[in-house]
Amino acid sequence: MASIASVRKRGRVDYWPGFVDVLATLLLVFVFLLSIFALSQFFLSQEITGRDVLVDQLREQLAELNEMFALGTAENQELNDSLALLQADLATAEAERNDLQGLLDLGAGQAQTAAGRINELNDQLAAQQLAASRSVSQIELLNQQLAALRRQIGALEQALEASESRDREAQTTIADLGRRLNVALAQRVQELSRYRSDFFGRLREILGNRPGIQIVGDRFVVQAEVLFPSASDQLNPAALGGLEEVALAVRELEAEIPADIAWVLRVDGHTDNRPLSGAGQFADNWELSAARAISVVQFMIDRGVQPGHLVAAGFGEFQPISAGVSEAELAQNRRIEFKITER
Repeated sequence: MASIASVRKRGRVDYWPGFVDVLATLLLVFVFLLSIFALSQFFLSQEITGRDVLVDQLREQLAELNEMFALGTAENQELNDSLALLQADLATAEAERNDLQGLLDLGAGQAQTAAGRINELNDQLAAQQLAASRSVSQIELLNQQLAALRRQIGALEQALEASESRDREAQTTIADLGRRLNVALAQRVQELSRYRSDFFGRLREILGNRPGIQIVGDRFVVQAEVLFPSASDQLNPAALGGLEEVALAVRELEAEIPADIAWVLRVDGHTDNRPLSGAGQFADNWELSAARAISVVQFMIDRGVQPGHLVAAGFGEFQPISAGVSEAELAQNRRIEFKITER
């Protein structure tokens, strides 16, 4: 059988070296683009972090200016109230002065007292006028300070809006880069699917239409009776030749798939739902299915397949293909499945 495989191999044109070179070139380009994306995402993250800090500082300054504006407004209101009181006192003083002037006209005896009272009121009036003038000056100063605060608040609001606009632009850029990365990852998944299709095509060519062997979807299914005696995990000698060719195909696949694509060949063991007696080597179908999968994996490792590309799994009777109870339907459930998947 090995001689027939070698004759077939010499009869085919080997396109794989050129194909591998093309894949290696595509891989280098992809790694270069991925590195550029990682660097750009790092710098964008740093810029966004710095802008967030600046926005927080601007917001704190805005809050402080709003507090100062509120305090200045309160002080302005107090000064206005004081001015109103002073103006009321001034009006009262002027009324009293007028009253005293009338008393002066009424009697000469009260003239000196009235004159003294008038002088006193005049002094009070001058003091109140001076206080009112100072209040007006303070109000004007506060108004100027409030205008300056309004200008600063306007400038801070403009800076905050500009910073938020830049932040939105950066978020848009990051989202675009994320979409590009998803597209690149989808392309790598498609590459693995293509390698899987090529692998199953080779197995179809190698094993042909042998009984008990079929390809179902993305799985290569071998009936357990082809590989193992009943209730045993020891490989049938008659099945070793076919497994040799499967191991050869896996080694060729290892040489073709780029090293940065994480993949494994999963070997799944399945049994029917008839329980074991418990007196043999295995206590139940779990142990039997797992042991058979491990036997196939160990055989491939012995034939040169990398252990990192192999996974053994036992499912017992819990993943049946057929729900029937006839002997033919039970035989369908006793099987070994090969499946290439992501690691």
